[in-house]
Amino acid sequence: MYFMADRVVIALFRHGLTEENKRKAYLGWNDSPLCLESKNLATKSTYECYFSSDLGRCIQTANLLFPNEEYLLLKELREMDFGKWQGKTYEELKEDICYRQWIDDPVHHCPPNGETFPQFSERVLSGWSRVTQEIFSMGIQRCAVVTHGGVVKYLLAKFAPEEKEFWSWKVLHGTGIELIFERDALRRGERCILLREVPLTEKEHG
Repeated sequence: MYFMADRVVIALFRHGLTEENKRKAYLGWNDSPLCLESKNLATKSTYECYFSSDLGRCIQTANLLFPNEEYLLLKELREMDFGKWQGKTYEELKEDICYRQWIDDPVHHCPPNGETFPQFSERVLSGWSRVTQEIFSMGIQRCAVVTHGGVVKYLLAKFAPEEKEFWSWKVLHGTGIELIFERDALRRGERCILLREVPLTEKEHG
């Protein structure tokens, strides 16, 4: 399917399933290698420009999906910083009063030494701004972004055609979704006109 020059495609990919994801631990700015079943991820979709979180699990995923390509690594595209809770699971944290408060109201509570939701949102939007600046300066029509579940959900909540809250979006590991924008609408920070799943040879459901 081809698009006219007034359309821009930005594909958002969540990294493949990691060993720590299998343990259901909060990874955040920690890192973990992809598990074996994630290492045969592939797609026939191609793009003109590639961006990735600078964390290893995203770089590893990018190399699987788009081998031999160069990636612009952006720290702004990292997952939320879960502070002292990184590497821990719900079972390990469920008796912590601060954790319970955060679960009940994650907008107004924050992991110890971690990010608030507004801080996370501002950082992700800063990364998005860098992506769109590159699109406009280079005249790009199709680009890919390899990042994290929280980042993808935030960008979908912000830019998907259908307005849904952050918490309502479900984004599986090792999947991709294309946001198709009118170029002028993207420049104005408006929502895209269409979402489309990216075909992958194997998808992770962990």
